[in-house]
Order: sequence, then structure tokens, then C-alpha cells
Amino acid sequence: MRSAREGAQRGTPPNGLASFRAHPNRLLNVVLDTLDASKAEDVAVIDLRGKTSIGDQMVIASGRSQRHVGAVADHITKKLKDEGFGPARVEGLPQCDWVLIDAGDVIVHIFRPEVREFYNLEKMWSADRPMERLVI
Repeated sequence: MRSAREGAQRGTPPNGLASFRAHPNRLLNVVLDTLDASKAEDVAVIDLRGKTSIGDQMVIASGRSQRHVGAVADHITKKLKDEGFGPARVEGLPQCDWVLIDAGDVIVHIFRPEVREFYNLEKMWSADRPMERLVI
């Protein structure tokens, strides 16, 4: 099991939502510290810069059960708000199989292990962008 810090070493939203005027890594650090404190498992961080415009970082973590996934997501959203990032957009909280937290520059996915294995986002987003064709 990797800690949030080990995962991080590897790899402007609408008004009223998370704000990123602070240090660019501060948001990522808040997310990783909260995942660590919430006992999230197998944390991975994927750098999205140059791959997409949806965010700069994607954090993927697992919870042990639906209840744990929901609790981790709740801790992250509360911590982001307490730290001054504003309310983040959250999807999937009622079912808690896969919860997505859009905090602007950092996208957080929290899965139950079986669901994470099925979707395998790490493989999809870790691949390099295909070379663009040269038009001669």
C-alpha cells in the first residue's frame, strides 16, 4: 500500500467553486494529506498537464468499502472548504462505488477496489499523448 506522498512522487473554475489563486501545489498537498489522514489506500497521482485541459493533476485512491469511500470523499470536501478552496463539485456520493471530486486543477477519484480495477483509470491516463501528424 502506497501513502499519498509516495503516489504524488510518481506520477479557473466558475465563481463559487474551488479557487486556485494560492500556490499551485497547495491544493494537491491538502488533498494528499486528507487522503492520508482518512486512511485511503493505493493513492496514485497522474500529471495531466499537456494531456488535457480538465485539470493539472488527477489523484486516484481506494476505500475499503462504500462507507469508507463516502467518508473519505466527505473529509476531502470539508477540508477543501475549510482551507479556503471553496466548495468542490462532487459526483457519485449516493452510491459510493466511485466518487469524483472536481476541485478545479486537481481531480480526485475515490473507488472501491473492484470498481477501480474494472475502470483502470491509471492505465488510460498514464499513456502518453500520440504524436501529432505532420502535414507536408
